[in-house]
Amino acid sequence: MTVFDHQRNTRINMDFAGLRRGLYSDKYFANVVDVLRAAQASGYRFAGRRPRSLPVDLSTVAVGDLVVEAQVFTRRAPYALIAGVDAALAMLRHGTGYWHDDTFVETWKSLDVEAVEDGVLIPYAGQPDQVRPVLKIRGCYRDFALLETPILGVLARASRIATNVLDVLRVSNGKPILFFPARFDLPEVQAVDGYGYWLAVQAYNHETGQSTKPAVSTDQQGAWWGGHGGGTIPHALIAAFFGDTAEAMVAFATSMPVHVPRYVLADFNNDTVGDALATAAAFWPHYQAALAAGDADGQRRWTLDGVRLDTSLSVRDISLGDDDPYGVNEKLVRVVRAALDRAWESWNIPDHLRNAAQTYCQNIKIVVTGGFNAERIAQFERDRVPVDIYGVGSSLLRNDSATNTGFTMDVVRVQINGVWYDVPKVGRMPNANPDLQPVNLGELDQHDR
Repeated sequence: MTVFDHQRNTRINMDFAGLRRGLYSDKYFANVVDVLRAAQASGYRFAGRRPRSLPVDLSTVAVGDLVVEAQVFTRRAPYALIAGVDAALAMLRHGTGYWHDDTFVETWKSLDVEAVEDGVLIPYAGQPDQVRPVLKIRGCYRDFALLETPILGVLARASRIATNVLDVLRVSNGKPILFFPARFDLPEVQAVDGYGYWLAVQAYNHETGQSTKPAVSTDQQGAWWGGHGGGTIPHALIAAFFGDTAEAMVAFATSMPVHVPRYVLADFNNDTVGDALATAAAFWPHYQAALAAGDADGQRRWTLDGVRLDTSLSVRDISLGDDDPYGVNEKLVRVVRAALDRAWESWNIPDHLRNAAQTYCQNIKIVVTGGFNAERIAQFERDRVPVDIYGVGSSLLRNDSATNTGFTMDVVRVQINGVWYDVPKVGRMPNANPDLQPVNLGELDQHDR
């Protein structure tokens, strides 16, 4: 469920069988379950000292069946864009219960759960006793104790990616951010990462009124929100055409469906201007013929949507001077933009097509990739560098003291004879959050495994 559509996410899929077996849980939670099950089996009643002064006879309490209230909160300051809540709820729905011989007995119906919606911004001021919980779980503790590790993990991962992406979007002035971190991490995390990215795009659009479109590079990154991967060509295709970038792009445009954008990767020969202009010149005659024939699909097929600059930080493009920077830089972008805007002038265009050719060239977008992060994008935007789209990869996975998005689950209350009593760890306390909503875990039944 997100704050943008108020719909439960029913696309989430994960290894629920492994979850029930504790494969993803810290072993000390398995120890908790074993201790409490043993207490339940033996009929144990509390027989210890009373470090907490509770106005109730604890000697009657069956510890193995203890009903608790656990709250989950983020510790990322100053805020976190919360993502992964529905994944955590799916874990509760399919992982709450116990094993009887070789049969897993589900007990999720006995849980009382409240949760925020994905997409809410939660502040944190560094005080763990003053927090805004994103999830509250009330029920028999031994039935869901094993789920703490994976619940915190999915919230931490999804919320970190979502918050990192939102921070980048906020400095991009509404320009699209292509999501390119797949090659920097395990394939198994692509679905949750792509969901965090998508959620950040929705959050940015919601707060700004923009209509920025999400763009992921793999199908799995879209698995949890119904998206699909997109892209054009890698350097390898240009290599297969012996370094002839324009010829590779002609082959691409000829064979690919018209709905696939045509972006030339122009740095293979370290001649970004030359290869961008060569590609535009190779496309234009085909576009001109389609224009003359009134062939809309043909015009779409031979529209050069953009030029992608991906020059390595270890080389300087040949269009620049000896004292100019390496890699993708402000001057290179401006040089490419100026060259594209004038490209039509060398095409021997009939007078009646001059405006069309000029517009064709001016509409070619510039995409920059390679080492971009929020700070670098902010600098490009401050300097009004004519970039249309940013591709961002590894920096969106950033996990350091500033971006760590850890979550904590605390047992803060226990229920004895129908009455709730506070029992938080010292330095913590039960907290409220007006964004919490009752959850019907039965809504997640279609994912039953």
